[in-house]
Parts: sequence; structure tokens; C-alpha cells
Amino acid sequence: MTKDEYLDFCKSIGGAELDCPFDEDFESTVARHTVGRKWFALVMMYNGKWIVNLKCDPIEADFLRKAFEGVIPAYHMNKTHWNSVYLESDVPREEIERMTLSSFELTKKKIRQPKKDKK
Repeated sequence: MTKDEYLDFCKSIGGAELDCPFDEDFESTVARHTVGRKWFALVMMYNGKWIVNLKCDPIEADFLRKAFEGVIPAYHMNKTHWNSVYLESDVPREEIERMTLSSFELTKKKIRQPKKDKK
């Protein structure tokens, strides 16, 4: 999966938008929620290759790192909750898309329930 293909996929997710928030870095791209503006994916160049950082359940994150050479602990993020995925690696496109949708769900703004009155 190329960077452009990946960014097109992110743009197709309802409630998502792309942003280039870093001064003087016009290649790295953040995919974020339109509501709350929280990131769910960060695409950047690392060691000469395109990677995407994705939030992940810690148990699943460890499993994916063992299953694919193209999944490593996240560069520049919390390594327990985020993975870096090489876009052009042994990770199938469908799996990258699944991980992205999972990251999108994990980073959604939580809707707080009103507290119940104690009587």
C-alpha cells in the first residue's frame, strides 16, 4: 500500500480529515477526527520508508508485532498503546485498513453519561 493509497483510505472514513500540522514538514500527515480533532493515524517517513502510527489495544499490539515484520513499537509515541506499521511491507492492505479503523474507534471522543443522582 502506498502513502497516497493509504491517505485516500483515511479520507474515505466518515468523520475523518487529513492535516499537515508540522511547520516545515509538508510530507508527514495526520489523520484526525473531525469532531474533537484527535489523531488516529500519523503518516511519516522513517528510515527512508513510509510508516503510519496507529493506536492499538496493548495485547493486540504485541500480537501484531510478532505476526508481521512490518509492525514495530511506535516511533515517537507511547509504545504500549501505539504501533508503527510500514506501509510497503508484509502487512496486507486489508490488515492495515482494519488496524486503521480500530485506531479510529479507540481514539473517538468519549460521550460522558450524566451522573445519576444519589438519593
